[in-house]
Amino acid sequence: MNREALLYYSVSHQGDWTKIATCIKEQRKYEKIEIESHYVTIFDDNYPSCFRKLRYPPWVLYYYGNLDYLKNHPIGLIGARNCSKNAIDNTHYIVDQLKKRHTIVSGLAKGVDAHSHLAALNAKTVAFLGCGIDRIYPKENQALFKEIKKNHCLISEYPNSTAPYRHHFPWRNRLIAASSELVIVVEAKYKSGTMRTVDACNELSVPVYCVPSSFLEPSFKGCNYLISCGAQILLESDLERI
Repeated sequence: MNREALLYYSVSHQGDWTKIATCIKEQRKYEKIEIESHYVTIFDDNYPSCFRKLRYPPWVLYYYGNLDYLKNHPIGLIGARNCSKNAIDNTHYIVDQLKKRHTIVSGLAKGVDAHSHLAALNAKTVAFLGCGIDRIYPKENQALFKEIKKNHCLISEYPNSTAPYRHHFPWRNRLIAASSELVIVVEAKYKSGTMRTVDACNELSVPVYCVPSSFLEPSFKGCNYLISCGAQILLESDLERI
């Protein structure tokens, strides 16, 4: 199997892992194609080693920017899309304490994700997309998307024009977990994509830290729930030693 074949299979099937696997198994015919973005396949020497530990590692990763940012002790920050003002403040504070020593990883969604990237624009950040590498989603993150594409690193296992289907995002979250030395949950609901990322962290033995919320907080009880299940409480002193 060669990288040209994998690229063709991936583009032809919009990055669908199972369909690509079938093409590989049946050694289907392929054509040599050209794409705009950079790409790396699982058979390449520069394929990020962090993804090889996944049960279903991406066959092809499309990217813009510096893939070596994944070697700079990445830390994932995740949380609610419709987050509180307190979560935004906490996100910026946490990133400010960590970005000199770590690449900040997140998913370029609304809320905590977007503010994690924003706070790290003067350092290093990596954004994992749940849609085609050329698709700006959500649209309100257009300026942030362009800045990360130009000066940081955008990564997706979906080629150009692939729509942001709902099922892509829980699947994308395994990449955030696999690439991170630890993951910090800033704010979360009981049932959310954040919890899916935590599940992926648990499968990979990636440590999870949570910012506790107020006992009376009605909307965002996910962090307290995770702490009660064994996640570590994030203390200010932790930010100094992480």
